[in-house]
Amino acid sequence: MTKRTPVRVAIVGTGGIATVCHLPALKAQGDRVRIVAACDVDTERVKAFCAENSIPGVHTDLAEMLDVARPDLVHLCTPPGLHARQAEQCLRAGAWVWLEKPPCLSLAEYDTITAAEQAGGAYASVVFQHRFGAAGLHAARLIASGELGRPLVAHCSTTWYRPHSYFEVPWRGRWDTEGGGPTMGHGIHQMDLLLTLLGDWSQVTAMAGRLDRDVQTEDVSVASVRFDSGALATIVNSVLSPREESYVRVDLVEATVELRHLYGYGNDDWTYTAAPHLAGAADGAARQEHWSAPGSETRSSHTAQLTALLDAYDREERPPASGHDGRRTLELVTAIYRSAFTGTTVARTDLTPGDPFYHRLHGDVDGWAPTATTGGNRS
Repeated sequence: MTKRTPVRVAIVGTGGIATVCHLPALKAQGDRVRIVAACDVDTERVKAFCAENSIPGVHTDLAEMLDVARPDLVHLCTPPGLHARQAEQCLRAGAWVWLEKPPCLSLAEYDTITAAEQAGGAYASVVFQHRFGAAGLHAARLIASGELGRPLVAHCSTTWYRPHSYFEVPWRGRWDTEGGGPTMGHGIHQMDLLLTLLGDWSQVTAMAGRLDRDVQTEDVSVASVRFDSGALATIVNSVLSPREESYVRVDLVEATVELRHLYGYGNDDWTYTAAPHLAGAADGAARQEHWSAPGSETRSSHTAQLTALLDAYDREERPPASGHDGRRTLELVTAIYRSAFTGTTVARTDLTPGDPFYHRLHGDVDGWAPTATTGGNRS
């Protein structure tokens, strides 16, 4: 595919996430991009969206938009249940794709998306913006370098609050449209950041519950994870928590690294605490200052990730958070569901095409698979 400047961008799905996150990220790129079209099944909404943002191409059919507008990059901001089919359609038309999270409903769908990527350079990347903040990149580099010592223990919490009214939107809380509950749709960001910091995982033991919301999916999950490095972590995902927080903590031999925020972080949201044995070291203060200084103030955001995506586009190479790099977070999500619903410890190698959880995150398990009669299971 011949690279064009500015990059021709189309937005599919013109709801809240497109307006609040994707439009500002695109506008921050200046002349580097040009929004040439938008598409939505709601005719009036897409007309208003395009009029408000001076977008020339107004479409209600994806195939027509791809044929007429010929975008280089498509932002998929539709409900997750539509992502796999739409991403495949865009990729086969030669357009790169940026998928809102969750990227799709299952590992099977993710592999379908990857299979549709063109060898010549059309790729699908997932919105995992928390790994792209300057402080997050800095922490990942410090841990990877060994400067903080071996990682030992970690905690990862996405304790958010979504009222009952939130799930009155028809596609929310359903396996076939949203794909999962907070494990899939909310905590996936923090878990992706945890994997960025600690690397690959090997084993998961989990529990999940449908405690208070009228949904098919879970509304809370708790997991214990063993990483390839030997580090152990706990993960909590909830939409039932009145005091909302996103929290990541990693205890290493030389220091504790902590992040407290809600929907996005800056440098000041990270804290480094030196281990007691470093308190009297001659270079202790210098180390602490170095750990706490990422060098720039780039908040975790769609803007930060889009910049990295466009850099990869210019170099004609696979972008971050795509292919295997994007899949491993969905693997962890799948393992949490499989462990919670089967009461077993799950190894990463268990997630094969022969496993029902590879195809459906409820795994066809009684009490979790959609039924017409089970309370809380809307179908």
